[in-house]
Amino acid sequence: MKYHTRIERLEQLSEQERTRIKEVTETFPFRSNDYYLSLINWDDPDDPIRKIIIPNLHELEKWGRLDPSDEESYTIIPGLEHKYHSTALLVISNVCEGICRYCFRKRVFIDTQRTYLHDPAAAMQYITEHKEITNVLLSGGDPFALETSKLENIIRQLREIEHVQIIRIGTKMPAFNPHRIIKNTALLEMISKYSTEQKKIYIMTHFDHPRELTDVAVKSVNLLHKAGALLANQTPLIRGVNSNPLILAELLGKLSFIGAVPYYIFQCRPAIGNKSYTVPIEKGYEIIEQAKSMVSGLAKRARYTMSHTSGKIEILGKTKKFVYFKYLRAADDQDSGRFLVFKSNPNAYWFDDYDEVVRDYPINLPYRAYGPE
Repeated sequence: MKYHTRIERLEQLSEQERTRIKEVTETFPFRSNDYYLSLINWDDPDDPIRKIIIPNLHELEKWGRLDPSDEESYTIIPGLEHKYHSTALLVISNVCEGICRYCFRKRVFIDTQRTYLHDPAAAMQYITEHKEITNVLLSGGDPFALETSKLENIIRQLREIEHVQIIRIGTKMPAFNPHRIIKNTALLEMISKYSTEQKKIYIMTHFDHPRELTDVAVKSVNLLHKAGALLANQTPLIRGVNSNPLILAELLGKLSFIGAVPYYIFQCRPAIGNKSYTVPIEKGYEIIEQAKSMVSGLAKRARYTMSHTSGKIEILGKTKKFVYFKYLRAADDQDSGRFLVFKSNPNAYWFDDYDEVVRDYPINLPYRAYGPE
């Protein structure tokens, strides 16, 4: 597989385009491969796959933050985050097969020393000592970009920690380079070994558009299933990619057909460079509800959420005057389940853009998810 990291060498672009876009890549890196670039209709300047992977001058617009969800505030050591009581996040890779232009974790590619895991032993020690941690999410970058032996070493150690029940792997590899999965029998054997009857490995796929669901991509999904993994899909709502209800409905339906069941549709985080990819929250809610009205069953399961500093917040509904939110999970356990009503703000892109609280219903939960105190 041929990889591309120099936009000025991308022959599909005109010399003028390459010169203009190079200004973007001096700030935000570019990376892709021949397979993913082959999905682009180069005659269409608004091609959705092109929008996902090819830099755009709009990325230089001053907007957003490098760490929009304040992940650094919950970082124990570089690469280990513990924001939610029962969940730990390990950023184990600073490489992706391709770099999405709307990436919310651009700092992984900019400041690698502070953002991904350098000391797996220290991370395992922390998780071992914190018995409330039942879920570990492996992220990056892309964990599947690692050599299989390195990924297996991390998963093996996690499986040796008795209270860790679920291992989740967040990856866009089935979309970016399904051949990495199809041709890597060692990877599939490793998943089969550690995804057991009592403790499953979940693969959180990242398909953004129906055209990413090629025959080889679907084959890679099926192989992961056969290896014993359970699959669910997460996608951000991206302007010009899946912000059309018809396109989003097609994506949700096809994902449910192949067994990568829709899990979350995320509000695009306000990371630097992301303004042109972001849809206002209330417009996003309308798009998603229109899309859901066209599908049935499992395709409707996706929740429209934000990964906010304070927690994972679901956008539950809206009227002409009000918008309704609920904390699915909060950094402060006392806020989990909290229900909030705000006055409508059609120009809001993030939770912080709402400031007129109409109702605030805190939920005082007497038990944690794993049992009584």
